[in-house]
Amino acid sequence: MKNAIKVTCALIAIDHKFLVVQRSESMNLPLKWEFPGGKIEPNETEEECIKREIREELNIEITLVKRLTTSYFEYPIIAIDLIPFLATYKRGKIKLKEHKQYKLLSKEELSSLDWAEADLPIVKELLEL
Repeated sequence: MKNAIKVTCALIAIDHKFLVVQRSESMNLPLKWEFPGGKIEPNETEEECIKREIREELNIEITLVKRLTTSYFEYPIIAIDLIPFLATYKRGKIKLKEHKQYKLLSKEELSSLDWAEADLPIVKELLEL
């Protein structure tokens, strides 16, 4: 088992749908879908990290509702502990800084996407909520 990088992600509910983002062609795992988020900085809590990442990547504010189960995944060059938070949209206009596109999808529509592997257990947990 590799040493894992801790990464947070948010399952953001907006009008009974969930915000998902597609990685750009220049990112690792190009064009895969994921829940938005990013790496935890030194001396930053998981909660501070996910709020900061969403503000930086999407230009919106969120309210955290609940922490879900961490997903551990080993990619060929890196291992990550993906720490998901169920969240609700608070305010702001979505502006993508890194990703190719975003979608607002119902729970039932989530399974149709080509997900980054670390996100798959999180999608499954969301579908069971």
